[in-house]
Amino acid sequence: QYCSKCWLSLQTFRWSGGSIAAASRGLRSMDPGAPTTNASPTPAEFSAESTNPAATDRIGGQETTPPVGLLPGETVVREGKATILFPSANEVFYNPVQEFNRDLTCAVITEFARDLLAQRGVKVVVPGEKERVVVSLSEEANEAGIQTEEKDGVEESAVTATVGEKCEHGLRVLEGLAASGLRSVRFALEVPGLQSVTANDFSTKAAALIGRNAQYNGVSHILQASCRDASMLMYEMRGKKDRYDVIDLDPYGSPASFLDAAVQAVSEGGLLCITCTDMAVMAGNSGETCYSKYGSVSIKAKYCHEMALRIILHSVDQRAGVYQRYIQPLLSVSVDFYIRVFVRVFTGQATVKNSASKQALVYNCVGCGSFHLQRMGRRTSNGKHMKYSAATGPPTGPECEHCGQRHQLGGPIWAEPIHDLAFVQKVLSGVSGNPSRFGTSKRIEGVLSMVTEELEDAPLYYTVDSLSSTVHCNTPPLLQFRSALLHAGHRVSLSHACKNAIKTDAPPAAVWDIVRCWEQANPVKREKLSPTSPAFKILSTKPSCNEVDNNLLQHFKVQGVHKVSLQF
Repeated sequence: QYCSKCWLSLQTFRWSGGSIAAASRGLRSMDPGAPTTNASPTPAEFSAESTNPAATDRIGGQETTPPVGLLPGETVVREGKATILFPSANEVFYNPVQEFNRDLTCAVITEFARDLLAQRGVKVVVPGEKERVVVSLSEEANEAGIQTEEKDGVEESAVTATVGEKCEHGLRVLEGLAASGLRSVRFALEVPGLQSVTANDFSTKAAALIGRNAQYNGVSHILQASCRDASMLMYEMRGKKDRYDVIDLDPYGSPASFLDAAVQAVSEGGLLCITCTDMAVMAGNSGETCYSKYGSVSIKAKYCHEMALRIILHSVDQRAGVYQRYIQPLLSVSVDFYIRVFVRVFTGQATVKNSASKQALVYNCVGCGSFHLQRMGRRTSNGKHMKYSAATGPPTGPECEHCGQRHQLGGPIWAEPIHDLAFVQKVLSGVSGNPSRFGTSKRIEGVLSMVTEELEDAPLYYTVDSLSSTVHCNTPPLLQFRSALLHAGHRVSLSHACKNAIKTDAPPAAVWDIVRCWEQANPVKREKLSPTSPAFKILSTKPSCNEVDNNLLQHFKVQGVHKVSLQF
């Protein structure tokens, strides 16, 4: 259940007796019942470790020779600005794949802090931002811009927030499941404008290690170790004056058991950062388990990764609604083996009434993969007032009109936009303007660039290979298929969640019509198709492209132009 579960179970037999005794000296002061515990060794024990960690040599991300003062069996791993002590060199203790997750989180919290602290009269300063290049359309505009910047510099508040310094009016951050404290240490070292960072873990050994890492990196004035149950800690901080501005939940598996406490413990307009790694459940392998955890039935479909994002957003919004709160998604990404969402939480009884109309059921055809969304509620504007009513449906019949197969019912899922494009653009500008800040900057740029191009109002997607596989024909090139949809008058985009995905506002009938046009240029052997197969039923319908529309076929021969993306 906790991030530290794996390495804590192994460290009991990897540590020698002497190291256990040494560790116990740092644990005697730990009180599991205390709300916040600074689990650091004594100055005498830590004096040898107080040397500059950047002065030691390393190969890859690990030390060539252990620094003086490490406990037996410990190793040092560097990521970003942080240098973290681990009880073993085994890779299970440090997951380098998650570096992208941590880099992206630092970038998102930085822009969130910039926006929020500007309202408090605090200017956020990020090292390396002076490297940004501003291109003006004319020399006059450039001169005017310089004069404006100078004027703003005079009028701006003298209060600035830099990395590594405690900001009295800054953000209060909680990492609920911190394990070694790597993420929290990186926050303290790389994100400006922080008042405090609480790194919590239920394990006393993990909390002790967090304290050592905080002191080893010189951020004990910002970062405090806590040894508490994460849910109980958040429940106790529900008061309006006690809430955290940022709560980061990155559990080993599902975050479902922490969501109720998290939506209450985050401040008004605060940021929730949530990771889900139980993708087998959320991608349709166990729909009943997904419903018990998230209140939504997952289904096996090609769009399962985006559906997983919409399931967790639905779950967070549903639990927030209990307390008259609602969410605003800033960024939602599906990466590697997990999904990650960043949402702001607000309070408003009137806005919470919109929640039902933001959720939708999914009708998915088991034969051809066509899908339809059915909103859970309906709202219509009546002057200055909003009228709410039950939704009408279903959006399709009991059998698929294209292949004659039955439908699966999934959801409910979040049917509104899953990104705030204006905010995403700010994060993208910050990363691209300061590429040396993160080790995964190029990949972040690739993912966020694709996110900014996604259609906001087109939930879920098709994949070109699954469409062609359904009718047993050759797969059309992705960009040419996209070109055909655009020529037919529909909007279309790619998706960051799948490299061969097509998001479009075209109805399923229009999508299959283009597939039929492609099949005419690349015919299949009809005699080999079963009369009961989806392919036979789909191809039995004559394509609607007539003589005028036959140039659709020519678009399959035109190579589209697409910016190379680095997200995959």
